[in-house]
Amino acid sequence: MMNTYPLVIEGQREGTASLLAKVLAITSLGFLVTAVGVASAPDWGTLVGFIAVLGLIFAINFARRKNPAVALGLFLLLAYFMGWEIGPLIHRYVQTIGAGIVFQAAVTTGLGMASMGIVAYLFHINYRRLTGIASAALLGVLLLGIVSIFFHFLQPDTYSWLILGVFTLLTVGDFARIRAGGDGQTAVVLALSIYLDAINIFLAVLQLLSGRRRD
Repeated sequence: MMNTYPLVIEGQREGTASLLAKVLAITSLGFLVTAVGVASAPDWGTLVGFIAVLGLIFAINFARRKNPAVALGLFLLLAYFMGWEIGPLIHRYVQTIGAGIVFQAAVTTGLGMASMGIVAYLFHINYRRLTGIASAALLGVLLLGIVSIFFHFLQPDTYSWLILGVFTLLTVGDFARIRAGGDGQTAVVLALSIYLDAINIFLAVLQLLSGRRRD
């Protein structure tokens, strides 16, 4: 029996506008669930949230083909526990600087994501090459961050700028992949990529804005 609303999108089967609409709808729902997770996050929730998110990423990739509905449910569960992971940090920002800084970071992230999506749709971009470069750069930045924990040569704002640059490239690559038809990926998996890009950009922007406020 054919699935009336296939989640596996290919350029020949469904237009990229429809795919983009599905991805953005799933991503937006994920952000709403994350907000609930942040509001309910306990002070000890960061480690629990991190472990849950990591496990759910693997579970989503396992379930994406066999049961797209289960993959969507797992994505929403991931979004909730992402709220636990980042919730204690956001609570500290609210207590020390104010809720306005979190709102400003969220708006900046939203406008930035929209701009990157427009760039990806206006220009023909080789998303495989761009994503490969950005993934290698991300690995390098993470290694720098780990080494800096012991030798303290990297300032938090510098690290945030590096993260912001890498995930900007990844976001443009992910939107370009959607424009190209999704590369055979499901809407949930594509939404997961955009969602994780946005979360990392948000956290980097939040750090940069808070550092400027402290100065």
